[in-house]
Amino acid sequence: MAGVEGAPLYSLTVEEFTQLLDDRIAAALGTNNKVISVDKPSGNYVYGLRGIQQLFGVSHKTAQEYKDTFLRPAVMQNGRKIVVDADLAMELFNKKKTL
Repeated sequence: MAGVEGAPLYSLTVEEFTQLLDDRIAAALGTNNKVISVDKPSGNYVYGLRGIQQLFGVSHKTAQEYKDTFLRPAVMQNGRKIVVDADLAMELFNKKKTL
């Protein structure tokens, strides 16, 4: 990306601009990897606190505690919408049980 560093933003192509962003993000994260892989969700979901209640057979309060603690990596929440990866949640629950 020689020559792009001092160029005005409006003179960059979209490809040059995205490459510049990728390089800056990689530098900020301290990694040279251009692609950051994300694990693919399993596709088996439960929805809301009621889904957590049914999955583990617990009360509303306990489901809320689970969601806010050890289940956090399995929970995706946008506003009031809660989606839980059930397979990952069971795996996290089993790990918690053995500790």
